[in-house]
Amino acid sequence: MLSRVASSLYWMSRYIERSDGILRMLKINYASSQDTVQKFTWEPVVRIFAGVPDEDVEVLEHDSRAVLKYMVLDRENPNSILNIITQARENARSVQEHIPKDLWQCLNEYYHAVRDPKLNYWLEKDDPITALDILIKQGMLYYGTVEITMERGEARSYMNIGHALERSIQSVDILDTKFGSIDDNPDLLTDTTYWKHLLLSLGGYEIYLKTYRSKGFEAENVLEQVIFNTEFPRSVIYSVKHIEIYFERLKSESNMDEFRELSFLIGRLQSSIRYSSVKTIYEEGLHEYLTNIRSELFKIGNKLNEHYFAFQ
Repeated sequence: MLSRVASSLYWMSRYIERSDGILRMLKINYASSQDTVQKFTWEPVVRIFAGVPDEDVEVLEHDSRAVLKYMVLDRENPNSILNIITQARENARSVQEHIPKDLWQCLNEYYHAVRDPKLNYWLEKDDPITALDILIKQGMLYYGTVEITMERGEARSYMNIGHALERSIQSVDILDTKFGSIDDNPDLLTDTTYWKHLLLSLGGYEIYLKTYRSKGFEAENVLEQVIFNTEFPRSVIYSVKHIEIYFERLKSESNMDEFRELSFLIGRLQSSIRYSSVKTIYEEGLHEYLTNIRSELFKIGNKLNEHYFAFQ
């Protein structure tokens, strides 16, 4: 497969996964902002997904509708849903001959949905949840279309690597930001609503209740689920395992040196997570541990770009 094609498929998948994570986080946080009697802050969400300067964070953090418009429709925000889906569609357009027609139509519909003028009205004056739900369902339609139409070959492997890499980075960033907020507000450590909303934003609320039925919402259990639970699709270990599975399918005699180098990085990261525990994480320091995982994930992404996507 041409490196240009592989890169487009990989980034198309990453962009869709990024949009899904942002939309779910926005929906849960907006609902939380309506329920709380205290002054709600959007600061963690803006920092995770937008990377705006501190002065802009201060302007946005207490204005729910301003944050939603900025994160969904702002053309100046490179991580807005509008810009992300536009990028995903452009990548899909460049490789139409390598994806099913149904998948291209699905992405095209997503693109037109995010450009619908009604979204701006819902976000600005009416019920923002309506707009977010429409876009979340478009993402679910994409995942279902990929699952039932995409050939189980090299193209899908690149797409799944992008999907898993983006998801693992998101989970690490959310944990780092949410647990980091506890340093400034220790009361959050025993705030069950805080942990419930974190789990809901990752789609992990129901599996948490089944796994820790009699233990309530505790920080250590949340950490264990999001990093180590191999049955939870958004856990870090689950995502890294799937990076390994789909990268193994790209093995070829023509690039064994590059394959071994990248395979080593993936295996090293997987082992470091597998042989950790909540106890050893706290001994090392949670922020340092998550920073190291994030660094390793970016190394994997950079090596993929260098060895598989570098256009010759």
